[in-house]
Amino acid sequence: MCGICGFYKLNENAPRIGEAYLNTMNEQMILRGPDGGNIWLEPGNRCGLGHRRLSIIDLSETAFQPMSNEDGNIVIAFNGEIYNHMEIRRELEAGGRHQWKTDHSDTEVLIHAYEEWGMDFLDKLRGMFAIALWDGRKREFILIRDRIGIKPLYYVIEDGVLTFASEIKAILKVRERKPEIDTKAMYDYLSFLTTPCEDTLFKNIKKLRPSMYMVFSADGQVRTRRYWDVWDHTREEMYRADDGEISEAVLAELREAVRLRKEADVPVGVFLSGGIDSSTNAALFSEGSDSRVKTFCIGYDRDYESYHNETHYAKMMAAECGAEYHERLLTQDDLFDFLPEMIRLQDEPVADPVCVPVYYVSKLARDNGVIVAQVGEGADELFWGYRRWKAFLSLARMNELPVPSACKRMGCRALGKLGKGSETYTEWLRRAACGQPIFWSGAEAFTEYDKRRMVSDELKTEFRDYTSFEAIRPTYERFREKAWERSHLNWMSYADLNHRLPELLLMRVDKMSMGVSLECRVPFLDHKFVELAMSIPEKKKTAGYNSKAVLKKAVRGIIPDELIDRKKQGFGVPVYDWFKGRLGTEMKAETLKFADETGLLDSNYVESLFDRSGYESKLWYLFNLSLWWKEYVA
Repeated sequence: MCGICGFYKLNENAPRIGEAYLNTMNEQMILRGPDGGNIWLEPGNRCGLGHRRLSIIDLSETAFQPMSNEDGNIVIAFNGEIYNHMEIRRELEAGGRHQWKTDHSDTEVLIHAYEEWGMDFLDKLRGMFAIALWDGRKREFILIRDRIGIKPLYYVIEDGVLTFASEIKAILKVRERKPEIDTKAMYDYLSFLTTPCEDTLFKNIKKLRPSMYMVFSADGQVRTRRYWDVWDHTREEMYRADDGEISEAVLAELREAVRLRKEADVPVGVFLSGGIDSSTNAALFSEGSDSRVKTFCIGYDRDYESYHNETHYAKMMAAECGAEYHERLLTQDDLFDFLPEMIRLQDEPVADPVCVPVYYVSKLARDNGVIVAQVGEGADELFWGYRRWKAFLSLARMNELPVPSACKRMGCRALGKLGKGSETYTEWLRRAACGQPIFWSGAEAFTEYDKRRMVSDELKTEFRDYTSFEAIRPTYERFREKAWERSHLNWMSYADLNHRLPELLLMRVDKMSMGVSLECRVPFLDHKFVELAMSIPEKKKTAGYNSKAVLKKAVRGIIPDELIDRKKQGFGVPVYDWFKGRLGTEMKAETLKFADETGLLDSNYVESLFDRSGYESKLWYLFNLSLWWKEYVA
């Protein structure tokens, strides 16, 4: 795990940049790689790579990056882990065509795998990665992001130069232009709590999409390709499997995913909340372990009206699998102490207050000697784990009834006249009337009605004929074209696999854990496990209308029934309670300052939101945006 950066000159007239450029970017990412940093420059100064190292696998100096092959024609900078690298290495060694300089570096495996198979080497990889690669033979420069988007990769093309990095702040440090807000990205952010790929809130700075690579050729051509889609890899035998066969396959594949993620030359632990996902992680990770696994849990100083601690369930699970248990109880002061650093670490808003406990649980793990931690993201999206998804599924099925769109539009207008335009159910009816899917994302902020009243008059004009469905339309069209079962639940899972998971949930894990130099691994998002999960029919996943029915059946006997059968709570932050005090006061001041000074939002409308019941969490999204602007743009 580490941070990468670099540049590629798209033409001979590009500005003269080199060693200082790379070193400046590298210095911005020391937390991602506190164990060393190096750079490499192509002899003709056409391109350069930078790398900050967090040593996880093969701690020797020979495993440092950027790393080259035998003749120096292939050079790589890589952020992530390849969990099956020894298996690939054995295959390469059997061919006898490569010289090896490291004992067990996964980076060197990537180099020789690319030499052996070209871009098809990606099909071999089981892991998380952001890769920059220079092929001196073809004179091509390549950027790659992993299938699920576990690791971020940002880039900008300006003045004939491609500049890229694991963090936006590294790009900003060498960029001469003053940062500007991308208004379309902001409009979409107000829907999704984050900016959908490939936009960022910084004008012209982009995110490489998950499952994509870009090839920059010497003649100035740029080719972009999607190299993986889950619908191309679903398992036909699962379509017809019975419940027992499905449970057996799910547990076997998950057990393998956890086993692979145990590999490290440094201490590894598990984040434990007491829910099904993290408890399963802890149980499977503990299997066959020679020592007690370290587990880490975050709670709060007391039970709040909007959030009750689950630490006793986490303690129960730790005891069940004989693990060490460490916890920290947070207060509102911890939130305020962390806010400035949270904004700096985020680079752009990741408007989920769960960033706060994720940071503190990461710090707890690092303070207790752990360098790698297992996390539970992904299970809810794959196995119908969110309570709110039941409502979406019911509404989507109701929407199939033969009700004319004209009647739905009339209903929207009537609700608007009754003062219900801001209501979520009105937004869902609007989508149905427009022929859009009702489900856009498992995390949504403001309705289109609210957004059109919230933004400035200029933006109202700019987005008169636009809705944020356009940001996810390509994903929806790909789903309609490729999915083996075009069910509503499959769309919900696919939408979140492509958007909410990589750009919100996984981004918050990456940013907050890297803020304390901790690597997080995600067994539920092993791509082989994802392929299996997406092969299971909707009727199996929703059996008995019971959330996570398939996963619960698979892990029963692995974790206690009490944890499986208890009501799902979800990991949260008591924003509602804290909003009533100092937090609410500061949120209002910062948000109105942003509205007044940028002119992007209608100050009167924004102020009115603070008087609305139930808007506390939505106001956090505006607060996060305002603090980001203050840190990076103002």
